[in-house]
Amino acid sequence: MDVTITPSRVGGQARAPPSKSYTHRAILAAGYASQTTVRDALWSADTKATARAVSLFGGSVDRDTDALEVEGFDGQPGVPDDVIDCENSGTTMRLVTAAAALADGTSVLTGDESLRSRPQGPLLEAIADLGGEAYSTRGNGQAPLVVTGPISGTEVSIPGDVSSQYITALLMAGAVTEDGLEIDLETELKSAPYVDITLEVLDDFGIEARKTDSGFAVDGGQRYDPADGEYRVPGDFSSISYLLAAGAIAGDDGVRIEGAQPSAQGDKAIVEIVSAMGADVDWNREAGTIDVSATDLEGIEVSVEDTPDLLPTIATLGAVADGDTRITNAEHVRYKETDRVSAMAEELGKMGVETTEEQDSLTVHGSESTLEGAAVDGRGDHRIVMALALAGLVADGETTIAGAEHVDVSFPTFFATLEELGATLERED
Repeated sequence: MDVTITPSRVGGQARAPPSKSYTHRAILAAGYASQTTVRDALWSADTKATARAVSLFGGSVDRDTDALEVEGFDGQPGVPDDVIDCENSGTTMRLVTAAAALADGTSVLTGDESLRSRPQGPLLEAIADLGGEAYSTRGNGQAPLVVTGPISGTEVSIPGDVSSQYITALLMAGAVTEDGLEIDLETELKSAPYVDITLEVLDDFGIEARKTDSGFAVDGGQRYDPADGEYRVPGDFSSISYLLAAGAIAGDDGVRIEGAQPSAQGDKAIVEIVSAMGADVDWNREAGTIDVSATDLEGIEVSVEDTPDLLPTIATLGAVADGDTRITNAEHVRYKETDRVSAMAEELGKMGVETTEEQDSLTVHGSESTLEGAAVDGRGDHRIVMALALAGLVADGETTIAGAEHVDVSFPTFFATLEELGATLERED
């Protein structure tokens, strides 16, 4: 689907979708449990992939109007009777790979072309070190993956600078092993707030896991059992970033975002980032609302070491701001659905934005740029699509985004929400 954005001013009220990160973890945690109601879950292409995996392990996930009813496999995943297709979801693949290592038999995992290019090697090596068998069919550390369990080890070391999802996967699986698991980090942990999310979800499901001097640990023999058999997913700050940025660059009449209660999400940093760039922002944490309106923005320097999903949003803000916006500690952002550093540099470049790309950083030269409407490519990446849509709000002329349907991964109602806020756009299949 192509979407064409006409320059527009926005205003009004919008609700953030539920958190994708929390939903993934909640669905799998409910799979590890016996019976759980997951409320306010994000039902998107990625989270559906995790739900299918739970079903293949012997559970079931049924969706009604406002909740997911999950019948779990009670700590013991069965051997799937089919290949686990994770589609485009890296979170699904990594979390489910560790779950597969608990099954007494062999599981096969694959995904789409993009997912089959993403690194899984450190997690495969960790499973092998724990007594399982795990390998890439192509011998390159990338899917398709073949995993045979059950694992039996209690200690493992793993790099922390490739993906925090490896640690999340091992902690979630380690809780239901007999003796638990100690994870030593070989390098500094990137995207640390995502592990904080995991620890928060585990605690809500009655699982004790902890940070240690050398990494993380979880005791074995535990049972996933949320209070009253229910778990509620909070709003998603990665998605909030697009609404917040829309208000900051085009919200002459102000935008109010609902569903913004504080949580462990690192991407809540976007509130401070937009404020530091000069936007008028007021976050009522108790009410869970953020009010934002447009003002002249100034470029800043910001690290995305712990917030990789924010890079596309910040890049678009930098294209509108005066001066330079320098985004640092960004190398790991190259290993997402696409190389988001290069993707934003190249696609914004089509719109007249000057950038300087280095291996670990992206600098957007706002003062040297003239943001013009253009035909751009979303690169099959939901976050690139949404960031380019924001640029289209304030570009000179129409902006047409190819592959816009990929917003279904995390924010299925994104374009409808923009329209409700006053944006003018057209869809073409």
